[in-house]
Parts: sequence; structure tokens; C-alpha cells
Amino acid sequence: MLIVPEAEIGGLVTAEDAFAAVEGVFGAMARGEAYNFPVIREDIGHAGALYGFKSGFDRAGMVMGLKSGGYWPGNAEKGLTNHQSTVVLFDPDTGRAHALVGGNLLTALRTAAASAISIRHLARKDAKVLGMVGAGHQSAFQMRAAAAQRNFERVVGWNFHPEMLGRLEETAAELGLPYESVDLDRMGAEADVIVTITSSFEPILKATQIKPGTHMACMGTDTKGKQEVEADLVARATVFTDEVAQAVSIGECQHAVAAGSLKEAAITAIGKVINGDYPGRTSDEEITLFDGTGVGLQDLAVAARAVELARERGLAIEVDF
Repeated sequence: MLIVPEAEIGGLVTAEDAFAAVEGVFGAMARGEAYNFPVIREDIGHAGALYGFKSGFDRAGMVMGLKSGGYWPGNAEKGLTNHQSTVVLFDPDTGRAHALVGGNLLTALRTAAASAISIRHLARKDAKVLGMVGAGHQSAFQMRAAAAQRNFERVVGWNFHPEMLGRLEETAAELGLPYESVDLDRMGAEADVIVTITSSFEPILKATQIKPGTHMACMGTDTKGKQEVEADLVARATVFTDEVAQAVSIGECQHAVAAGSLKEAAITAIGKVINGDYPGRTSDEEITLFDGTGVGLQDLAVAARAVELARERGLAIEVDF
């Protein structure tokens, strides 16, 4: 078995690697060559933790495995990341475990890659203003990935806790982009692309706040009950997602579908756009929305790339197992 420790991931996998891996597996999913297994996610009744598994099999890439992990809210006090995960890859031909990969940074990279893929394929080509809703750890990865997709001229940001907005300002400065903190009305009026990355259980953005032509990448809702934008906004938009079944059950689409304002058949897998089987954006006035729920195949794809690179560079630890 090969082991790729968490400490090695930062020097191995780039944002570009993650983008290519996730884009490829989204395309495979849309062709029916890769599929996710049902997600297990539980409150374990200890340490306030949510723990679970995401798994799947990509027949096109011959990648099979699972990501095990979750959220431990007290970890920051222990000097650890609250989100903890590990990926295990198995040989599809034999079922033997062949790689154990640190999954924390990979999770951040694959989540940012998904929103970036939606921006590349769905945002207007002339998008100039990037809006960021949320200023947590993941927001910096999201902004960097988004900024690589369009020639943005500035960034506007909003967060529940204003004292955290410095992260957005610092990341924008790193990218050479002017930054301004704004209220939600200005966010909707000015931003051409909006990335939401919060843990909200109440809608933040409303349909009346979003201007025509906006692309939204809603990346925070991955659990039943979570919600970042109101259902009327989802129903107003042309909706795309990583996996339709997950979007209607635990993604941003769950609320609009439950309200009857959005039909499951109206939601399109982003892989169909990647493969050229669906047009994506059809006008400059259309509001497009990507419901990024986070699927196990994303994790497996980037972990497989990490193993490939670690093997090439002699950084994988090999053990008998």
C-alpha cells in the first residue's frame, strides 16, 4: 500500500491538477461511466462531531474508494483543522486497498475546483466583478480558483462575522485585485459572479437582489436543512449541479424542490455541459446557478492524482498491508 501523508499534499497537487481531475470525473459521471454510492453522514454524539463516508467508482479512470471524515468543531482549540478527512483507494480489479491519502487540503482544492469549473463553463465571458459570500477557511481557495477563470477587475465580499473579512481582503491583494466589503444589496447589484461558501441554515441572498446575467456558485449547502439562497432564487435560475440526486436531497435545490417551484428534471449535471451535450448559458441575461453539493468521486479523483504525483516524485511511503 502507498501512503501519501497530509504534509506532502501541498507540494504535490496544484489547483490546476484539481481542476483537471474534477472536470474529468464530472464528465465521466454524465456519461454514466462513474457513479457515487449513497452518502453516510451522522452526528456521532461525541465532541459535537459530524462524521461520515463518501464513496464511488470511476470506471473510466479505474478509481475506486472512499473518503472518511467530518467536522469536529473543537479542533481549532487543539491546533487542528476542524474538517478532517482521509481517502482510501482500492484496486477495482482485486478489491485490495492500495493507497491511503491525507484528505484535508484535497477537500479544499476539489471544492474550489468544482465552483471554478462552473464559472468557466457558465459565467458570462465579460464578467468583471467577483462576489464572495463567506470568509471562512475555504473562501481563500474559492477566490483563487474563481479568479483564474475570468479577467475580474475587483472583488466584493460579505460575511456573517465582519471581523473575518480580512481573509477576503488579503486573498484579493495576493491576486492583485481591489477589494471592498459590501452589503448584500450591493453584492447582488454589482457582482457578475457570486460564490457562496457558508454553513448557513437560513437563506442569505434573495431573488430580488440578483441582477440578470449573474452566475452563482453555491458551495456551502451539503446537508439536509442547510440553505444559502432563497428557494425563489433557485427557481428563477437555470440550475446545474455536480449530481442531481444529491442536489435535491442535501444541496441548495432541496428547498425549491420541496416547495414545488423547481422540478428535478430542470436540473442539469454540469458534466453534460463539459461533454458538449448541453449548451449551458444561453444568453447574457440568464441567471445561472451551480449547486455544488460535493461528491465522493471528486475526492477520489484528486486523491488518485496525488498518488500518481507522489509515486513519480518518490514521495509515497510504501508499506506491506
